[in-house]
Amino acid sequence: MTVFPSSASSASTPTRPARRWLPRKRFVIGTMLLILLVNLLFVEAYVSAEFKPDQERGEQSQRTVPAAAVEGGPIVDVGAEVHSYPMPSRTIALTFDDGPDPRWTPEILAVLRRHDVRATFFVLGTQVARNVELTRRLAADGNEVGVHTFTHPQTENLPAWRRRIEYAQTQMAITYATGGNTRLLRLPYSAGNDAIGDGTWRVTREAAELGYLSVFSDTDSRDWERPGVDAIVRNATPRDGLGATVLMHDAGGDRAQTVQALDRFIPEMKERGYRFLTVSEAYREILANRGETAPVVRTTAADRWRAAALVWAVRAADGTVWLLGMLLLVAGSLAFVRTALLIGYALRHARRRRAEARADRPPVTAPISVIVPAHNEKEGIEATVRSLVASDHPEVEVVVVDDASTDGTAAIVESLRLPGVRVVRVPWGGKTAALNTGVALSRHNLLVMVDGDTVVEPDALRRLVQPMRDPRVGAVAGNVKVGNRTNLIARWQHIEYVIGFNLDRRLYEAFDCIPTIPGALGAYRREAVEGAGGVSDDTLAEDTDLTIAIHRVGWRVVYEETARSWTEAPTRVSQLWRQRYRWSYGTMQALWKHRAAWRDPGRLGRFGRRGMPVLALFTVLLPMLAPLVDLLAVYGFLFLDRVEAAVVWLAVFGLQVVTAVVAFRLDREKLRPLWALPLQQVVYRQVMYLVLLHSMVTAVTGGRLRWHKLQRSGQAAHSAPGLRL
Repeated sequence: MTVFPSSASSASTPTRPARRWLPRKRFVIGTMLLILLVNLLFVEAYVSAEFKPDQERGEQSQRTVPAAAVEGGPIVDVGAEVHSYPMPSRTIALTFDDGPDPRWTPEILAVLRRHDVRATFFVLGTQVARNVELTRRLAADGNEVGVHTFTHPQTENLPAWRRRIEYAQTQMAITYATGGNTRLLRLPYSAGNDAIGDGTWRVTREAAELGYLSVFSDTDSRDWERPGVDAIVRNATPRDGLGATVLMHDAGGDRAQTVQALDRFIPEMKERGYRFLTVSEAYREILANRGETAPVVRTTAADRWRAAALVWAVRAADGTVWLLGMLLLVAGSLAFVRTALLIGYALRHARRRRAEARADRPPVTAPISVIVPAHNEKEGIEATVRSLVASDHPEVEVVVVDDASTDGTAAIVESLRLPGVRVVRVPWGGKTAALNTGVALSRHNLLVMVDGDTVVEPDALRRLVQPMRDPRVGAVAGNVKVGNRTNLIARWQHIEYVIGFNLDRRLYEAFDCIPTIPGALGAYRREAVEGAGGVSDDTLAEDTDLTIAIHRVGWRVVYEETARSWTEAPTRVSQLWRQRYRWSYGTMQALWKHRAAWRDPGRLGRFGRRGMPVLALFTVLLPMLAPLVDLLAVYGFLFLDRVEAAVVWLAVFGLQVVTAVVAFRLDREKLRPLWALPLQQVVYRQVMYLVLLHSMVTAVTGGRLRWHKLQRSGQAAHSAPGLRL
């Protein structure tokens, strides 16, 4: 069972640091899993290399090719002397390249069994590894298997070590499937003996040194052209009673014509007095007539172990890519559903808010107590307090709870001598203790909590509490914006706040399951906070924890987009990482803490039954799966169909663009910052992926995370319009 340790960062005693071995262990585990995934993807890219079926090649120089190889038969034995053997008279060796194929090979096998004929299949190692049972059945029927390389490359263009790997890996796949080895080799893109060029001959000699017997073809059915059944039969028919090694294909495309032609060709040839042998049967017969015997190839236990490792590696790679593809489908579906829900419910929410604004209803004018927890906030505390005092709400009390600041934060507030502002100094106890102290010492029933680095617009507090006219509403989330848009990282966060936070809250309100009242601006009824047990220090996300607890005691939580505040966002990657790491981990803690919410009775359980599934899908599962879009896009662009990979990525990006435009319009934001959206998808999103992954690993391994205080510059009001502080 996964247990989230309670954060002690807000307790009265300092948190002990995490055991040092845990971060190292998590890093090692994460690195090993990443390396394993990358290796499997590379294996899949290697074994899934696309190829064109065997076909004609251009003319090549034959200066180094001996006449015995060019003028002889298709079985070429390169030893001390070069021998090439034609098939015996009226003898046909049916050969099939590029398989086995799960669609067409079984149909060809059925035709061979029906006519009691055996053939030679020159197989690809990748296909054997993926179709082990089919290869095993092929051999059990008496057919023989030859090597056609592992991935069907142009062997002449490969270095010698890569060619050896191609042969060896195919041998291992054959060994795993059939229990034996083979001496037969047919090079990809090879043709008849008369087409052997210098490059092909060099590779043929090299293969002979490795013990292979090269097999070419002297009769090409040209079935790869799909010229029609009649043409295939005509092309495969030997001339004048001669023997023939007939080239056909059982993979690499639609082989329906091959199957039909084969069903005609075999009985016609038998009627003419032809017999059918495998290549090895014909070769042994030829050698026997010369008083010679063919060498026997044996396998060892080590061969079988290596073969099993290879086949299972290919299967693991295939399975990994299949799983990633399924997860990508889930991620794409979730992204599409989320986008549709976001836009639909956001527009509905905006219409409802406009209708409520036009309605002639008495405003909420009850006094407000604003609680500002502050620990070393000297850079921004003055702007925060002045913005609160400048509120146009009838009566506002500001309680600044100084949590043992050492930078003179409390003195700065006191020196302002602003009316309605109180400073309370408390011993160090963390943010939750400061908030609970502020709640206890505040005078009014409507409470607003504001961070010490945030400024609010003059009408923000008044607008924020208006939804409280509904006696069922216990808390209201404000519209938090990034105020210090001074660099690219901050601009990315501005886009994220508008899209990911404020648009999401409109959706969550429609489902009655807003999970978080932001610490930067949120309003509460006192009885809702007290009914929820106050602000808890059980998690690092005290705002999420409190919001869920308010849901669970029966209150509604809503979003007021017209109540705007401006907060200071991290401007460096290190600060951003620490902040989002805490947010992600704290949210997971809060969800785990309230995991039993679905069992709450009646209306009290609506968050558990509605909110938890929505949050699990859209804030945990979707962000965890979203990296697959980028990962598989890069993988597809490098190793698969580039156009298809680009189309998929652009489609997902298009959803992001549509969502961004709608969100910015609803928030009355200028669209100019969206120029950074493409780069955000490429860079910023990857950082957020890693943060979420880091949080997940910490959660699963039970690590302890301490509170991280971010450095402030006091620029929260930098982009806030209309503020004069």
